[in-house]
Amino acid sequence: MSSFVKTRPDAPEGFFEAEAAGLRWLGEATAAGGARVVGVEAVEPGRITLEEVRETRPTPEAARAFGRALAVTHDAGAEAFGAPPSGWEGPSFIGRRPLSTRPEESWGSFYASQRVEPYAAVALSAGTLSGEEHGLILRACRLVADGAFDDDDQPARLHGDLWNGNVLFSPGGVVLIDPAAHGGHRETDLAMLELFGCPWLDEVLAGYDEAHPLRHGRQDRVPLHQLHPLAVHAAGHGRSYGVALVRAARATLDLAS
Repeated sequence: MSSFVKTRPDAPEGFFEAEAAGLRWLGEATAAGGARVVGVEAVEPGRITLEEVRETRPTPEAARAFGRALAVTHDAGAEAFGAPPSGWEGPSFIGRRPLSTRPEESWGSFYASQRVEPYAAVALSAGTLSGEEHGLILRACRLVADGAFDDDDQPARLHGDLWNGNVLFSPGGVVLIDPAAHGGHRETDLAMLELFGCPWLDEVLAGYDEAHPLRHGRQDRVPLHQLHPLAVHAAGHGRSYGVALVRAARATLDLAS
């Protein structure tokens, strides 16, 4: 089996070790029918060795199977909203940015304070949000933090950075890479897939719904769950993401009107 090596000389402490811990945690669900994840062969400071994934053309059948498997992974659960992979006590990251993993009982409080507000603040400093726009996002965060969208769903075992570049179609089915794994709301992973596009997304969602029926109104809540990835991107990828983040914040406020 071929290997793939990722290195980063300036990697902060625990950077690749956090990736390995996330892959291990997600992989615990694979034996029960959860989504496949890339295998970790070795990890050390500044370096991780992974199994090489041979990619192939996406098919609707593979996409639907992936949706079913992703639901199983989510159902494997987490200790709390915001909880890191079990057994991991080091830092966590999304891309190259720090990711808070402070366990909380309330999804809304966790999501607003740990997944949206920190990155919106960076975006404001970077000039991709105006002061007025940042204020609007904070209004949406207050609504979320106050529990307007909390439900009785238990914390799901999230990939956490589930854009299409981390969803690899292989001859044996979809393989996930590069997680920012933590306990969260299942709709956040699905909203990130929708934000950045995923081959045969309708099939993914149909397969997911077969394994774990989605709550009524999920599509209306997509902007709410896209606040996190949009805030992360607004913090470092330009004004267009700031505009999209403001649009999602307005849509979130409209949900409660």
